[in-house]
Amino acid sequence: MNDRVALVTGAGRGIGRSIAIGLAAAGVRVVGCARNQARLDNLAATITGTGGQVHVISEDLADPAATARVHAAAVAHWGNIDILVNNAGVGSSQNPKPLVDFDDDFWDLTLAVNVTAPYRLTKLVLPQMIAKKWGRIINISSIAAKTAALHGAAYTASKHALCGLTKTTAIEVAEHGVTANAVCPGTTKSHMNDLRLAYDAERLDVTVEALEAGASPLGRRLAPEEIAALAVFLAGDSASGINGQSLNVCGGTVVA
Repeated sequence: MNDRVALVTGAGRGIGRSIAIGLAAAGVRVVGCARNQARLDNLAATITGTGGQVHVISEDLADPAATARVHAAAVAHWGNIDILVNNAGVGSSQNPKPLVDFDDDFWDLTLAVNVTAPYRLTKLVLPQMIAKKWGRIINISSIAAKTAALHGAAYTASKHALCGLTKTTAIEVAEHGVTANAVCPGTTKSHMNDLRLAYDAERLDVTVEALEAGASPLGRRLAPEEIAALAVFLAGDSASGINGQSLNVCGGTVVA
């Protein structure tokens, strides 16, 4: 993995941060993108402190022009992108409402960040991957792509769409040595999920602790590192036979 370069969006915290750290630990040169510069600086300090290589870019992917700027900055720094991890996302917890009352602007924001930004970044990185005959597209979706998030119409729709984009990408680039897969986390410890648990606890008149205990058949929420482990594996040569898949890391929630 020492010759590889990865671009990880939403790398400032949660799953994206864990993926960036995991890839760096595997020898990948990482470009971490997020909105918050302080979190990016902390990520950079963590990675360089353990001997890894990282470059950080502060951008808001809700801006349609941001994807081109991020791609250009990443290529200018490392010369290429071999691995793209589309992790940045807007969760239902930021504005949960029943569909009949759903906020149209929040719908547009969610689709812009969760679907359109990955689409644009994938378009930008593919030509170089195809030319090199090697590449990895890893989209961080959700088990909401398999089921549904109550009061989260935009989130559910966007994660279904992201898995659809993954499948189309996979069949178009397989012959060029490039794979595309989606990771579908279950309920995972994160800032966004903390907000969602608080919303559901108030809505259902139960404790956050009770919701956490029922978050998966494991009796707990997943840890970001557990999601990152699959993403790091998919980024490597050993995963070359895995393509077009939407793989759950949910502790058995979807099956249950």
